[in-house]
Amino acid sequence: MHVVYLSPGFPAEMPLFVRGLAAVGAKVLGVGDQPAGALPPEAREALSDYLQVSSFGDEQKVVQEVRQWLRGRSVDRVECLWERLMYLAATLREAFGLPGMSRAQTAIVRDKETMKQAVEQAGLRVPRHGRARSKAEAWAAVERCGYPAIVKPIDGAGSKDTYRCNDKQEFEQALQKVAHIDELSVEEFIEGEELTYDTVCADGRILFENVAWYKPKPMILAQNPWISMQNIVLRDITQELPRPGVELGHGVLKALGFRTGFTHMEWFRTPKGEAVFGEIGGRPPGARLVHAMNYSCDIDLFRGWAEAACYGRLSQDTRKKYNTAMIFKRAQGEGIVREHRGLRELLARYGNEVASIELTPIGEPKRDWRKVVVGDGWIVVRHPELSRALEVSERFVNDLLIVAG
Repeated sequence: MHVVYLSPGFPAEMPLFVRGLAAVGAKVLGVGDQPAGALPPEAREALSDYLQVSSFGDEQKVVQEVRQWLRGRSVDRVECLWERLMYLAATLREAFGLPGMSRAQTAIVRDKETMKQAVEQAGLRVPRHGRARSKAEAWAAVERCGYPAIVKPIDGAGSKDTYRCNDKQEFEQALQKVAHIDELSVEEFIEGEELTYDTVCADGRILFENVAWYKPKPMILAQNPWISMQNIVLRDITQELPRPGVELGHGVLKALGFRTGFTHMEWFRTPKGEAVFGEIGGRPPGARLVHAMNYSCDIDLFRGWAEAACYGRLSQDTRKKYNTAMIFKRAQGEGIVREHRGLRELLARYGNEVASIELTPIGEPKRDWRKVVVGDGWIVVRHPELSRALEVSERFVNDLLIVAG
């Protein structure tokens, strides 16, 4: 199995997927825009060959460079788990006649308006929504959606350039902030809890599924630098909180005709218990959520995805053992990290429930939370009982302070 993998060194988790491919026996041919020497060790060690392209910006030039580099070598798959390059991956598949998502199929998981239309046509609940390529279209869309409304890029990722607008004045302010974006999605704001539904699929079969609970919503996190976010992977997805989203997720995957790979869907559970579709990506979640899933089952989903993509199976035991909470910390103050206040006491009390901890070391500069999703580090706690996992997670949120100065 020969796999061309786009951008093996970036973003941060990509080398782990490259390593997963090598671990299941694939020969991984990396294509990136950084020098081979700049690749992380996990990527360099797992690659069978590497091509540094001049730029990812010119798709046809990349196709030519890859064709010349391969020199007739056979390739079985082109894989890409970074949203920015998913269209390029589809172009390469079409150029070489390989299986996987085409450009048209990629559009469904990259274009927020197209995906909502497909989900809506299947009779599933989505927010009121509209596409806007101009200020006039944006104002027309918000008149249909009503307030509060959300404005965000049509092909964005995470909460970047995403704004809640409670009235016309806030909507005008949001339009000024996103004036650099060519195409927007304007949609109804949904009140309720925000959760994920994540899968690894092969040939249309769900081999692994997961629900994670965001506390608080990512958009609130993006607006408040002092908040420690919790991503909570739920052990039992048949319970009342996650169950509506699992049912919705099954319907969404069927509606979109998704076949093979990772998916990451975000959805809302309203106070009445209704599941409302948010958006879906044909890629794994970011912000170390794959790590949290691994800790919930004691498995390796980087390798599991690779096995599913290459051979249509996932041979690991994916039964959930734990509710797993991942807490992201942001240093308070500016400059150099001086203290991990409260850490020793927390580890003494809850050490048995701590699966992993990685914090910005004392003496190193505080990280910019606007650029680094994980902020100044993360802690993973887990327990079979949800109440205990939440209790321990809240203690690390409230009692651990990373002090900079």
